[in-house]
Amino acid sequence: MYTSGYANRSSSFSSTSSSIARVSPENAATGLISEVVYREDQPMMTQLLLLPLLQQLGQQSRWQLWLTPQQKLSREWVQSAGLPLTKVMQISQLSPCNTLESMVRALRTGNYSVVIGWLTEELTEDEHAELVKAADEGNAMGFIMRPVRAQTLAGRQHSGLKIHSNLYH
Repeated sequence: MYTSGYANRSSSFSSTSSSIARVSPENAATGLISEVVYREDQPMMTQLLLLPLLQQLGQQSRWQLWLTPQQKLSREWVQSAGLPLTKVMQISQLSPCNTLESMVRALRTGNYSVVIGWLTEELTEDEHAELVKAADEGNAMGFIMRPVRAQTLAGRQHSGLKIHSNLYH
C-alpha cells in the first residue's frame, strides 16, 4: 500500500513546545498550508488522516470550506464523519485555476478554520507562498488534496507518509 502525504509543509508555529502547549484550539495555528497526496483507489486512507483534525476544527465557531472538483458532499457522510453540518460549506465544479484563487481569497477572510481544495498539479513555489501568506492573514488552515492514480505510482519511490515540518528541521 502506498500513501504519500505532505503535511505541515510550511507553518509559523512557535518553535518552543511550552508555548505550543498553552495555545487554545481556537487559535492553535497562525496559518498553515499542507498538501496531501493520495491514491484515488484508497480514499479511506485520506479520511483516516484528516477526519480527526477536521472534527477538532469543527468545534471552532468558523466554517469549513470544501472546494471540490465535481463530487458533492453527502449530508449523510458529513454527519456520520462527525463534522458539523451547520459549519460545512461546499463549492463544487471549480477549475484548478479557480480553486487556487478561491482558496487564497477564502483563507484570507478569516471566516474559515480550514479550506480544502482539490488540485491535480503540484503547486509552484509562488503559489505555495501566496497560500501561506493568505493562511497567516486569516489564521486558517488550508489543505491541498492531490489525487494520483495507482498506475502513475509505478516509477515513484514508495516511501509512505512524508511529513515536512520546520519544527523538526
